[in-house]
Amino acid sequence: MKSIFFIRSLASVCFFLISSLAMHAVASDTEYAEIEWIQLMPADDLEALMNPPEFLSGIEDGASDDNLETLSELGKTNEAAKRFEEALTSTRVIEAFDQARIRIPGFIVPLASNEAQRVTAFFIVPYFGACLHLPPPPPNQIIYAEHQTGIELNSLQDAFWFEGTILIDNTENELGQSAYTMRLDKAYIYGG
Repeated sequence: MKSIFFIRSLASVCFFLISSLAMHAVASDTEYAEIEWIQLMPADDLEALMNPPEFLSGIEDGASDDNLETLSELGKTNEAAKRFEEALTSTRVIEAFDQARIRIPGFIVPLASNEAQRVTAFFIVPYFGACLHLPPPPPNQIIYAEHQTGIELNSLQDAFWFEGTILIDNTENELGQSAYTMRLDKAYIYGG
């Protein structure tokens, strides 16, 4: 069962982590535009996630109605619940980013590795634990990437900078769905 408590916390966690990484668009001497995760999401999706329906605050964590099925049922009669649920699963993207060269911080969710145990296919996500704890972030907050030689990942808690060309392209598997793909040029430890 997917917890509504977790969903309520999702927007707060995303906002806190984005703020704590002190990300902002910046013109620099690099060839990549440094972007914030929220720039990849339409403003109305962000608005819906930042303002969940009021009834969610009345549902106790772990209660029988603390699940996505309840949210879905309520969405049939409550417009705010419906819009919130739509934002949680949104594949809507910002077309202006298609083919853009960007730099974005994030975390790796491994999908495949090579014989040397280096990660060769993965999701880039805005916060630690995304996709590993249900529900995953919205697809427009997940980027799929591959790295031919693989990336050494010592801990899932390690934050990285990712530089490359972003494309609008859906990738889906059992851990989540991404609305973007990155042709990765470089990945390195955040702060490194």
